Amino acid sequence: MIRSSAASPRVDQGTRAGPQAPHEAGRPLVPTYTASMAEKPLRSSTAPETLLALPFTGRWLARNSPARRVPSHGVDLLGERYAIDFIGVDDRRRTADRRDWRTFLATEPPERFIAFGRSLLAPADGVVVDVHDGEVDHEGRRSQLALVPYVLGQAGRLRQGVGAVAGNHIVIELPGGATFVALAHLRAGSMRVAVGDRVTTGQPIAECGNSGNSTQPHVHIQVMDSRDLSVAQGLPMAFRSYREWPRGAREPQVRQAGIPAEEAVVEPLPVGAGDAAP
Repeated sequence: MIRSSAASPRVDQGTRAGPQAPHEAGRPLVPTYTASMAEKPLRSSTAPETLLALPFTGRWLARNSPARRVPSHGVDLLGERYAIDFIGVDDRRRTADRRDWRTFLATEPPERFIAFGRSLLAPADGVVVDVHDGEVDHEGRRSQLALVPYVLGQAGRLRQGVGAVAGNHIVIELPGGATFVALAHLRAGSMRVAVGDRVTTGQPIAECGNSGNSTQPHVHIQVMDSRDLSVAQGLPMAFRSYREWPRGAREPQVRQAGIPAEEAVVEPLPVGAGDAAP
């Protein structure tokens, strides 16, 4: 789902789309999953964090961060134990370019959200092992009224399987073959890679969308132990070389490696700038 250091420290109130909204409009719901998605016993993992590049340029707002809690999304399913969501924002921390009557009473076109259509990049070198496309990009829902039918339809999406939940997504196998990274909720028809393609860090692979279980355009990223989201278990990850504005801060902090805090805004540092002062 990132502003100059002088920007307002408050997040655009329009992003707070009702209590317990699923994905990005607030905190995720803890849904009832089908038996095929039942929670599995956790595997004890002492694996080190997988270090990734942020999969975008510009400023993005962190939501559902494992820096706040684990499991980060409230459930230990679909490999998302350590997942994080990013919503594209402008220099004023706004997630959309306007607010009008639709913001409060109805749905909104995904095109009015800043993240929608932004280029997404490979977060690591690897080989593409899964590409799922064809899920529609939903209307955005910041209105509590608009969230009601969406929430009521969630069980049906879950019964439809991984594609209806993750939306359009790409899975990349990292070197060594034991670790995989997934990017989800991608824009329909924006895939720039195919299964078997080798990708390099920073290579454009798709665009940010609003497909799957999502209430406004954002990108969901996770590291896991299988290419199959339905059986995968999540693994820890960290990001390298980025600037972070913690919630309420006017000045950024430079992170050589870490996980963004909840509600922090982040921006990747230019290549070679990792040792620069904030």
